[in-house]
Amino acid sequence: MSTPDPTPSARSRADSPGALRSHATLEIQTRQAQRLVYGRASGDGKHDIVGLLRFAALLRPIWSASAADDPYADWWLVQIERELASTREHLEQQRAQVAQILSGAPAVNVELAQSLAPARVELNFSNPYAFQGAYVLSDYDELVRAVLTARHVGLMDRDSAERVLHDGGRTVRRTYACAQGYRHLALTRDDLRQGTARAAKAREAMGELP
Repeated sequence: MSTPDPTPSARSRADSPGALRSHATLEIQTRQAQRLVYGRASGDGKHDIVGLLRFAALLRPIWSASAADDPYADWWLVQIERELASTREHLEQQRAQVAQILSGAPAVNVELAQSLAPARVELNFSNPYAFQGAYVLSDYDELVRAVLTARHVGLMDRDSAERVLHDGGRTVRRTYACAQGYRHLALTRDDLRQGTARAAKAREAMGELP
């Protein structure tokens, strides 16, 4: 006698898939981009630089607070998203300009320089904005490769190359720094509607919401 099939509910419990896990790695080929992975702590008269990993750390409480209905966290994410998009567009414009310079010697086929031993950074991030920050750094890494290649083959002079590298790096640093300034106060929209002391403290710390 054949064994009867398990009930649909029993089958669904038995066949239920486990939790999803993913693995992401960022490959970095230039020292200029690698420095922006970790940033720099302040000291010896130098200001701090927010790198990719600290940017991701700053995002964690903002992302959690946004899920808990904190309107200030929502506003911070809006600003961060705008900054990320603007930076990627700016870096792409710079990269396109350098690509045009590299094509200025039609008789020579120039390939972008590549690292013989690129660095790899594990991206254990908890939200999409941190991954977008990694894409920004990847864009800058590609720009640096293009600029250094153009300088190496004599299609860009040293000063011009340094200006592009400095401008691109400054743009990335500014983007990562925009995650600063948020304060987690366990605020909700109801606090703002009711005019609670917590809402007043948020306004004092972070300004008025638009």
